[in-house]
Amino acid sequence: MKRNFFVSNCVAVAVALMATMSACSGGDQQQQAQAPTLKVLTVEEVSATLQQTYPAQIKGKTDIEIRPQVSGFITKVCVDEGQQVRKGQVLFTIDQVQFQAAVDQAQAAVNTARTNVANAQITEANQRALYQRNIISQNAWQTSENQLHAAQAQLAQAEAALTSARKNLSYCQVVAPCDGVVGSIPNREGSLASPSSAVPLTTVSDNSQVYAYFSFTEKDMLEMTNNGTTSLDAAVRALPEVSLLLADGAEYGLKGKVATVSGVIDSSTGSSTVRALFDNPSGMLRSGNTGKVAIPVTVDHAILVPQNATFEVQSFRYVFCLNDSNVTVNTQIEVLSLNDGKNFVVTSGLKPGDRVVIEGVGTSVRTGMTVNPAPAQEQAQQQPAEQQ
Repeated sequence: MKRNFFVSNCVAVAVALMATMSACSGGDQQQQAQAPTLKVLTVEEVSATLQQTYPAQIKGKTDIEIRPQVSGFITKVCVDEGQQVRKGQVLFTIDQVQFQAAVDQAQAAVNTARTNVANAQITEANQRALYQRNIISQNAWQTSENQLHAAQAQLAQAEAALTSARKNLSYCQVVAPCDGVVGSIPNREGSLASPSSAVPLTTVSDNSQVYAYFSFTEKDMLEMTNNGTTSLDAAVRALPEVSLLLADGAEYGLKGKVATVSGVIDSSTGSSTVRALFDNPSGMLRSGNTGKVAIPVTVDHAILVPQNATFEVQSFRYVFCLNDSNVTVNTQIEVLSLNDGKNFVVTSGLKPGDRVVIEGVGTSVRTGMTVNPAPAQEQAQQQPAEQQ
């Protein structure tokens, strides 16, 4: 009787243990089934090329302010804003009446001076002949010769005045000093043009090539020259080709080259002006454009993580790593200030082989959460097939 009771109790305990184990197993499977499937990146060391960007101001290779050299009213504007012009092409015409009158007056003065010279030459020749015959004194002949020299000097003075008058008349046609594009034209027909005007008639920009002006800090220049062990000129020549990011974020189609670095550091900003040269055959770039100059920087043995896979807490940056049980662990990292706008370069906190959650960070992912990892690389390969 006692034996049967003992056997019955053992069977009951075994059934209870089996039921408990079945319940726990079902709970684990249910928890695993309810865990979200998120993209997970296994980080590794790579060689990354990043871009250091600097705000830039675009200027034409030559930007020449057009100012008149004589004063007068504008009678004709021969070009329009934005028009492509050639060197020597007429841009503006200034009233020529007074300058033409000055030319006519100077021409008349030249004619009078030439007549006076001719008369003085005749007088001097006669006086010299009389002197040679001892009819007149040497003083009389010398006087006529001096009068001839004075008449010749007056002729030279009149011819110089005529040249000046003709030059002033030519200034009534304001011409382009170089090939380029016409800027804004604030003054129109009837406006008074003067060399002393604060506002130029227009600006002609030669934009077949353009300069992108930006600034290097003192720290940038020390890094370029290895703290002064390399000359600045050699460091500039060693810089790779640079890109130009336009105002809308698009990259300009042609590469440029850093040409010069100013030899003076601005004491108020602690920076030095840098100039990069870009070809502009289409004329798309104009003086006054803004953008960013991007200088490529290569980082070896870099660990990259997407920026949207990180978050900040009190100025510290973190990511969610997965442990061996696929549970998220809050991990602090340090990153370079230099980045490509999409990824961070991790300098500490991660090692090759670590798994980082790159989906749902900041919205649904939290510490201690079980995740079904989906490798980011496999999903990236499957995406085009799904779209097709």
